Amino acid sequence: MNLEQITEEMRSRVGAHSPISAIIKFDFGDDGIVRIDGKSSPTVIDNENSDADCTVKVSIENFLKIAQGDLNPQMAFMTGKIRVEGDMSLALQLGSILG
Repeated sequence: MNLEQITEEMRSRVGAHSPISAIIKFDFGDDGIVRIDGKSSPTVIDNENSDADCTVKVSIENFLKIAQGDLNPQMAFMTGKIRVEGDMSLALQLGSILG
């Protein structure tokens, strides 16, 4: 799955109204960014690298493993496979988006 496919999948999962009213950015390093702007109505999901309330830095490979349930997000955080910048409480709410 590439960045464009991940962006489209996020759009379908989140819909017009994000359950998180904040700006969350997934930073996949050289592979790009997916930003969810839950402050906008309707929710905007794009690939802009702008300010966010919470930034999750993770490889696409590990992101997909977490989304598919093959990698525990807490374990990934503890082992450094995920890094979170900004509001940590927002990162804890991502299960509602990642399913």
